[in-house]
Amino acid sequence: MFSPDDRLERTLSEQIAYYRARASEYDEWFLRQGRYDYGPEHTRQWFAEVGEVARALDEFNPGGHVLELACGTGWWTERLVRYAASLTAVDASPEVLALNRARLGEAKVRYVQADLFAWTPDTQYDVVFFSFWLSHVPPERFAYFWNLVRSCLVAGGRFFLVDSARNPTSSARDQALPSAESTLSHRRLNDGREFDIVKVFYEPPELERRLTDLGWQAQIRATANHFIYGHGAWGEHPHR
Repeated sequence: MFSPDDRLERTLSEQIAYYRARASEYDEWFLRQGRYDYGPEHTRQWFAEVGEVARALDEFNPGGHVLELACGTGWWTERLVRYAASLTAVDASPEVLALNRARLGEAKVRYVQADLFAWTPDTQYDVVFFSFWLSHVPPERFAYFWNLVRSCLVAGGRFFLVDSARNPTSSARDQALPSAESTLSHRRLNDGREFDIVKVFYEPPELERRLTDLGWQAQIRATANHFIYGHGAWGEHPHR
C-alpha cells in the first residue's frame, strides 16, 4: 500500500513521462491544431490573448541574467533571449530541450536537463520566468517551489509567470477538465497512451493572496478566457 508521499512521487514521475512522450505533439496545443482546434474564432481569440501576455512580458523587460524554468519547446524562450544578457533554460525532458534548441538555432542559451523538484541553482538570476508550470506543481509542493524561486533570485530579482486559466478549451476536445476540487488531470496522447498529471488552476486574487502569505509581492492578472499572468518580487512592490 502506497503512502501519500509515494503516490505523489509516482504522479510526478508519470508527469515527467507524459511531457517526454508528448514533446513532438506539444506545439499542437499552443498552435491550436489537431485535437486542440476549436475553430477559427477560438484560435483568433487565443492568439489575441497570447499577444496580451507577450506585451506584458515586453513591458516587464526581462533583462539581465534570466532563468527559465520548465522551458518546454521554446515559445517563450525565443522571446526571452531578445532581452536577456544570459539565459539558462531548465526542463526535465531531453526531448523538449532538443526541440527548444532547434527552435532557437544559434541563440546563446545554456540548457539544463533536471527535475525541478530535485534541482538547485548553481548561481542566481535577475529574473526567473516560467510558463504553464505552476499549475503542475502539487499543492503540497507550492511553498517548496516558491522557496526555490527565491533561492534563484539575486536581491531585488523578479519573477514573471504565465499559466492556464480554467477554461474547457484549455485541453483537447476529447479530454474533459477535472473537477474544480481535483488536482489531477487525465491526459491522452494522439497515439492513445494515457497519463495522470498534476493540474491546479488559480484565480488571480487567490494566487496573489497565497504569494503574499509566503512573503512575495505580486500582481497577477487574467486575460478574457485563456491565461493568467503576472510578476512580482520577494518582499518588494512589483510595480516597477
